[in-house]
Amino acid sequence: MQEAQEIVRHGAVAAGHRETARAAIRMLESGGNAFDAAAASFFAACVAEPIFCSPAGGGFLLARTSNGDVVYDFFNQTPLRKRPECEFYPILADFGDSVQEFHLGAGSWATPGAIPGVIKFQHDLGRLPLQTIVEPAVKLAREGVVVTPFLQHLLEVVSAIYLRSGAGRRLFGNPHRPHQPLRAGQRFLPEKMADFFLNVAGDPRLVTEGEIAREMARSSRERGGHLTREDFANYRVRLRNPLELKYRNGAIRTNPAPSIGGSLIGLALDLLEDYPLADYGFGSPLHLEVLVRVQNILNRSKRGLHDPPPTRDEMKPENSVRSNLRASLRDTLKKHPLRARGTTHVSVLDSNGNAAAMSVSNGSGSGFVLGEYGFTMNNMLGEEDLNPKGFHLWRPNRRIASMMAPTFVEKGGSLYVTGSGGSNRIRTAVLQVISNLIDFDMGLTTAVEAPRLHFEHGTLNVEPGFPAPSITHLESRFERLLPWRQNGLFFGGTHSVQQERDKAVFRCQGDARRAGAGLKS
Repeated sequence: MQEAQEIVRHGAVAAGHRETARAAIRMLESGGNAFDAAAASFFAACVAEPIFCSPAGGGFLLARTSNGDVVYDFFNQTPLRKRPECEFYPILADFGDSVQEFHLGAGSWATPGAIPGVIKFQHDLGRLPLQTIVEPAVKLAREGVVVTPFLQHLLEVVSAIYLRSGAGRRLFGNPHRPHQPLRAGQRFLPEKMADFFLNVAGDPRLVTEGEIAREMARSSRERGGHLTREDFANYRVRLRNPLELKYRNGAIRTNPAPSIGGSLIGLALDLLEDYPLADYGFGSPLHLEVLVRVQNILNRSKRGLHDPPPTRDEMKPENSVRSNLRASLRDTLKKHPLRARGTTHVSVLDSNGNAAAMSVSNGSGSGFVLGEYGFTMNNMLGEEDLNPKGFHLWRPNRRIASMMAPTFVEKGGSLYVTGSGGSNRIRTAVLQVISNLIDFDMGLTTAVEAPRLHFEHGTLNVEPGFPAPSITHLESRFERLLPWRQNGLFFGGTHSVQQERDKAVFRCQGDARRAGAGLKS
């Protein structure tokens, strides 16, 4: 069902929390543009979405201005040097139906890029002073954010990480029972982060060569980490040309190498083009089987360099864009460690035609609260996907590859801005939204809310909502099928916005799987 048209003055935002979206809208209403809005949403998300977003994390912004499209790569970097021994240990997180191992300690910290990146793109492309940008986040940090059922669930899953230390319990623990996480209705109150935001707005160099950089380096040195002051001083934001793709009657711009997510989505779209999905019909047995087969090829492309090549049937026609995409993937896997964990996404469109798709992450988070600043360090070097042959094999001074894929889709006179959180499910979530928009001509809301599936490690995960005959067909084709009883955060969070070209008609859709919110003004 198409969303009713509504004329708006300033723009539209979709994000992983209503307060994140409100911070962005406030910038648009204050005379700012999409990039001021994206920057404000980052700082607000550090308070409203603390498991996914931190000043110690990293991310990407795909930007569209009158001058064209560009990607700001401010993802994490491996340290300049390795210590012979480091603080590095495993913990177990209980997901209810499974237990997963995470790796923490100062030896898991990679060089952060979030603050340098957000400050650079806002300086280059925004209009408002940085002090104005941080105001919503400062207010949130001082007043606190009411814990939602979604945040309570996340904290329960990762409580072994975030409640490990006294500082973590004071920040994330139930004030009445500190060894248990905050509950829905209570307030997450990171008051110290307010001063941090104000200090950074006054002097952004604090995180690269000032007292905050010194505190991160000191904590790393004392606790057995790899990071030094030189790592922070030498970090650089990279500007890259987006990966440009054509799919049927649509044009796509997404994250290029050394990120891996965009290339995997491009490979999948090129494979899907061989099949008339619209003729099959959404949710039909053929449609779902093709999706699963293509996802399996993506898994093999990601797994490493020593897998056997795909069959001719899987990759024909020869000499297509597929060979270039696969070459890019293999080169990325050779040179850059891969990280794929907790992520959030923000999409923004303003009334002047600017567009911003921003994805950010703090890994699983290390649980270590930095000094008097109120935020947690990342654990990017403790991710299993980083080195499938074993930890501590990363190469120094390399940008870490990511699955994140902030994306623009142009089709039928409309511009769609999307992206997703969800670790390895990012590529399949964004892929299915693109296909829903282009193959099945769905409206934005339907494209985001439509059921998804994800195939990995031999298991086919299927959301409810597909026809029963299609599920029966999948059960006959794939050995392990896991039907989910309800849609959930496992399948990503594709917070998306749309603008009809040359019209002040905006649509926005936060993904309910991750408690997303869409706002217009």
